[in-house]
Amino acid sequence: MTANRFATRLNSFASRPQAEWPDLVGKPSMLQMAARAAKVAGLTDLDLNFPDHVDEKRAEMAQKLGDLGLSVNGFAMRYYSNPAFKLGAFTNPDPAVRREAIDLTKAGIDAAREAGTNLMTLWLGQDGFDYAFQADYAALWQHEIDGIREVTAHDPDCQISLEYKPNEPRSYSLMPDAATTLLAIREIGLPNLGVTLDFAHVLYADEQPAFAAALVARHSKLLGVHLNDGYAKRDDGLMVGAVHTLQTIELLRQIRRDGYAGAIYFDTFPDMTGLDPVHECEVNIATVKRMLRVVERLEKDNRLSTAVDRQDAVASQAIIQEAMLGPDS
Repeated sequence: MTANRFATRLNSFASRPQAEWPDLVGKPSMLQMAARAAKVAGLTDLDLNFPDHVDEKRAEMAQKLGDLGLSVNGFAMRYYSNPAFKLGAFTNPDPAVRREAIDLTKAGIDAAREAGTNLMTLWLGQDGFDYAFQADYAALWQHEIDGIREVTAHDPDCQISLEYKPNEPRSYSLMPDAATTLLAIREIGLPNLGVTLDFAHVLYADEQPAFAAALVARHSKLLGVHLNDGYAKRDDGLMVGAVHTLQTIELLRQIRRDGYAGAIYFDTFPDMTGLDPVHECEVNIATVKRMLRVVERLEKDNRLSTAVDRQDAVASQAIIQEAMLGPDS
């Protein structure tokens, strides 16, 4: 894994809008937020939401971002255009609404390709249920599988990545964890389908991030890594390493060992509390670079592999703390 591609959540750059655009009326445009993001030292890529951030001139839009020094890492689908999607997109009880969601996703894939990227991330948080006796679970699962299979087959050269999350907005998501997501991918059986791991989502799925990454590498492929942090109760979107420093380093080590070659994407929420988004993103990049240097030191330390082979937690913790903080004297 290289550390030369860093992407970010574009909507983060709507944080503290008056500091950037004192005369702004309404919300900043996609290009206004992108121009602000371009001020981040070390940022190389943006991810764009479809259809929110994308107009009809996709190639021209990508060129404008290129002029700012930014590439398009990928697109992410958002199912807000029809209020009926609140009851499900691919799993909606109305076949016409399911068809609308599938066709919208195909249009998003086409738009991504026109913008020069071959990555589409699907977060299907609206596909789930809230009450006992609300849904026929077998039918719900079949609708989900059928929808994902159809959009994945739409363009075999576009990588489709499933980003799982235990809940929100639905009380129960159909894709709540790594195992269920991998089960769906196995059932669909298409080679351009994989997984995006969002660190905060993984935490509150009660998973160890590096273990989830190892499972993905074993049974599918890792197409996206969203770094952030939180207290494992919800999607806090805190800065990288703010709470789970060791787990973040372990995840970076795992994906490096598994050959992950994609961008590191920051899915943090400076806009929730009005943080300076440029400085926040720069600190995230610097933190990951420092963590990767720790990973490099650990990979050269034969003591760690020996400790891990013995499952000697005391020895491994001592080695990691020394790699992070230096010797005790």
